[in-house]
Amino acid sequence: MLYYAVVFFVVALIAGILGFGGIAGASASIAQFLFFLFLVLFVISLVMQVVRRP
Repeated sequence: MLYYAVVFFVVALIAGILGFGGIAGASASIAQFLFFLFLVLFVISLVMQVVRRP
């Protein structure tokens, strides 16, 4: 999932350089959403690992 966030970020950078503002904004917002979703799932998995251990 972090890979896809980076891919959308790169697409946003390239679209921004080429002057496609709408596509750049949409790609940047998708990348931001995926990154925060990755962080939330990562924290949940860390908490679950701590809870499972005896």
